[in-house]
Amino acid sequence: MGRRLLLPHTRRLMLFLRPMRYSASATATATAGSLRDPLHVCVVGSGPAGFYTAEKMLKGREGVRVDIIDRLPTPFGLVRSGVAPDHPETKIVVNQFSRVAANPRCSFFGNVTLGSDLSLSELRKTYDVVVLAYGAESDRSFGIPGEDLRGIHSAREFVWWYNGHPDMCNLAPDLTNTDSAVVLGQGNVALDVARILLRCTTELASTDIADYALDALRSSTIRKVYLVGRRGPVQAACTAKELREILGNYKMCLKNVNVYIKEADLATSPADKEEMRNSRIKRRVYELLSKAATVHQENNDNDRKELHFVFFRKPTKFLPSEDGSTVGAMELEKTLLKDDGATGKQVAVGTGEFEELKCGIVLKSIGYKSLPIEGLSFDKYRGVVPNLRGRVLSSESETATVEPGLYVVGWLKRGPTGIVATNLHCAEETHTNRHVFGLWFV
Repeated sequence: MGRRLLLPHTRRLMLFLRPMRYSASATATATAGSLRDPLHVCVVGSGPAGFYTAEKMLKGREGVRVDIIDRLPTPFGLVRSGVAPDHPETKIVVNQFSRVAANPRCSFFGNVTLGSDLSLSELRKTYDVVVLAYGAESDRSFGIPGEDLRGIHSAREFVWWYNGHPDMCNLAPDLTNTDSAVVLGQGNVALDVARILLRCTTELASTDIADYALDALRSSTIRKVYLVGRRGPVQAACTAKELREILGNYKMCLKNVNVYIKEADLATSPADKEEMRNSRIKRRVYELLSKAATVHQENNDNDRKELHFVFFRKPTKFLPSEDGSTVGAMELEKTLLKDDGATGKQVAVGTGEFEELKCGIVLKSIGYKSLPIEGLSFDKYRGVVPNLRGRVLSSESETATVEPGLYVVGWLKRGPTGIVATNLHCAEETHTNRHVFGLWFV
């Protein structure tokens, strides 16, 4: 991008080479007209949420200066490390972000970690406005026996591995000691990792997948992937677009893969039908799964790889293989759906019936998790920063006050949901709430 890249030994100089502006408390009491120009903003995190926010700010007020900092040496966050390599059309958005970074009023500083290289309080004293957009870099866990066995990884780790993220380049998942992999979860990320495990490596070779990951996949012995979900096909968390890439009949769909879905799992209850009436997405996902079950049943070929959709099952235990340290199977409890009474949603409850599913690798795709930093209120249950449409609150209580000059956007604001473009709407909401940003862009 040609912008400034901060070397490790000069990281902390960034803060103190800039003229000091109003303190956070002073900014809170100033009127919009009395703010010193140019307004100086720091965006922490260079993923989609960070760049969309920077773009809105640069366009929203003449003369505003924006510094984007990131703990990695390179920008673009989720687009670089989270989007599957066989989705090049999704990565085109980096062209838009590069134009933002090329703005002479925008600077990027890499290799800067909030919380260790500098503190939140230092940022707030230095900048008029601080926007936190550092996303979610940890994972939720099941908290069940055997979760620490070798061969069990989060889907985030696996995705970062095949995308060449520096934190996971040495993950080295063992893809050669088994013919079966289990993916826990049925959202878009789960479909991504299943697709990468099953896609022909000749096709992957034309993508930007990491070379070491491509080599490992070429040597892979995995022939079967099981996508396991607690609820039924109506409640599957994936989108129709992602599902079509596996089940559809067009250029980028999986080739030479048989799809297996139990006919009994496709039975729908009155509550399921109501969900589909209220959601076009749920209805379309169910239709795709139902059609795939019929088509692939008619075209069964034993020489093909296999993708199994396993519904109404929840993991209760990870079981070791003969060596005692590596995962060898999973204990699953059969579930059924019941109305939770409070929200009207159908939730999965155990039936007390158990079964085992043999596997040599498990990828947990049950949700990313944001991490708190010192000096920032944090909702540990939801994994987000308490906020009022983007403005950070002092606590989770009803009496919380807004933190002057401090804002949040992206997954840290709303939780790890949505697609890349969702962050555009998220940034737009934060930016256009005039009563929230009254001191910012009037």
